Amino acid sequence: MRPAVRVPVLLVVLGVLLVVGVPTTWLLTRPGTSEGPPVAEVVANPSGPADPPSAGPDPVGSGGSSGVPLPPVTTRPATPQVAPALPAPTRLAVPALGIDAPVDAVGVEPDGNMTIPEDVSRVGWYRFGPAPGAPEGSAVLAGHVDDAEQGLGAMSPLAQASVGDRVQVTDDAGGSTTWQVVAREEFSKQSVPLADLFARSGPPRLVLITCGGPFLADVRSYEDNVVVVAEPVA
Repeated sequence: MRPAVRVPVLLVVLGVLLVVGVPTTWLLTRPGTSEGPPVAEVVANPSGPADPPSAGPDPVGSGGSSGVPLPPVTTRPATPQVAPALPAPTRLAVPALGIDAPVDAVGVEPDGNMTIPEDVSRVGWYRFGPAPGAPEGSAVLAGHVDDAEQGLGAMSPLAQASVGDRVQVTDDAGGSTTWQVVAREEFSKQSVPLADLFARSGPPRLVLITCGGPFLADVRSYEDNVVVVAEPVA
């Protein structure tokens, strides 16, 4: 039971959950569908920085020859500088929910969907987006909610996340980042704010995704996606 994420070119699109089993007891007693402000408001990607304030006109109208030395002009190499790659996440923990799962770096399936680990006890990190701890953009982790043979998935408690819950992500260099949940919301699969959730710019965020809502036996799929957004703890 997993959220399938379709990635056409640069826009990531969350597809239909592939389900091979039946709904679990957890889903029959699931909590409210949201907590905190609407996710769309939290992750709304700003259009960009405002223009810097103007220095104003030259005080003597002489092209800058006011008697005050001008600062030296700085230069930089014309070759674009590539930012060093951040360590990949290897483990996700949400102590308040009992989540403690290994994380795999994943890519895209031939059909365009984001790869999700087949083992429901593992979580996938979308490696073509920001890593947790990047200075900007949303790091996205997604996983199964359950499976007919394997049982509950690592992300099954996600629908119980509360504002203020702490999230810790450990990386393959032995470091870690700590996050705090700011919003949780359940969307129909057609209304998930995908462009914002998978933003590569804007404030750094951690986005966790699994499936929720009613189980649709006729299509063997859950109707909704549960989305949790967390922001870094200083």
